[in-house]
Amino acid sequence: MAFLQRDKVFSKKWFINYALIIIGSFILAAGFVFFITPYKIMPGGVYGIAIAIHYLFNLPVGMTALMMDIPLTIIGMKILGPRFGYKTIVGFSLTAIFVDGLSLFFGSAPLVENEPLLSSIFGGVFLGFGLGLIFKAKATSGGTDIVAMIISKYTKLPVGQLLIYVDSVIVMLGLIIFKDWKIPLYSLIVIFICGKMIDTVLQGISYDKTLFIISDHFEAIRDKIINDLNRGGTYIHGTGMYNGSKKTIIFTVVNRREMAMLQEYIHEIDPKAFLTVLDANEILGSGFKSLKEKLED
Repeated sequence: MAFLQRDKVFSKKWFINYALIIIGSFILAAGFVFFITPYKIMPGGVYGIAIAIHYLFNLPVGMTALMMDIPLTIIGMKILGPRFGYKTIVGFSLTAIFVDGLSLFFGSAPLVENEPLLSSIFGGVFLGFGLGLIFKAKATSGGTDIVAMIISKYTKLPVGQLLIYVDSVIVMLGLIIFKDWKIPLYSLIVIFICGKMIDTVLQGISYDKTLFIISDHFEAIRDKIINDLNRGGTYIHGTGMYNGSKKTIIFTVVNRREMAMLQEYIHEIDPKAFLTVLDANEILGSGFKSLKEKLED
């Protein structure tokens, strides 16, 4: 049986998660109503299909998406097991209600007239931010995610890869239905920005840097890191590929200001040192955010 995470009803975590779902669903709906739907953009998922049906048959986008989400969730539960909890059902139900409610109240005109590119950018931001909050509550968006999971079960292909294929087919439907190349191109912009925004919400904006330092003066560098920067690190023992010499590699994580100070110091004592600098999307542990704090967010 698939793992299904449950929160204790009326606990602090329960209230926080459902608050995230409500806020995330509203922001997600606003993205569709004000930026995506008016320009016929189809950014994958059931809402991409619902937008096409809306323009073909004048059916409400939210209820159309909900009528697809419900049977997909039931089929998913029968095939994959009970991995789609109440939070997921609440999430896609609220999104549908908010989409049609906002459409009824504000109409079908875009927030910014004659600016499909600007709307694609901000639509992606709104969709990604809303979905990120929903994912942060340990819920899923349902829809084509379930289709990808079902196909994955029988083909053994990665879910992420299949989701790209499924959403790509939906994006290309926009070209076939509306016969306008701009629609799939705008849709791809939305998908890209949405993905980046989801990562930002889930991982946060980090200015930390991961450093791998190879230098014969590793002890002096170690003292600088520990005593002056008040950071830690790890020695990694390796062997040079060219001449087989033994090397001591320093692995450490610092912020941007500390990295500049450390680079200047290393240049002074060993200009031939070799440094690799990587963006650290998320750091958990001593001196940074703890794993417990991460799970409690």
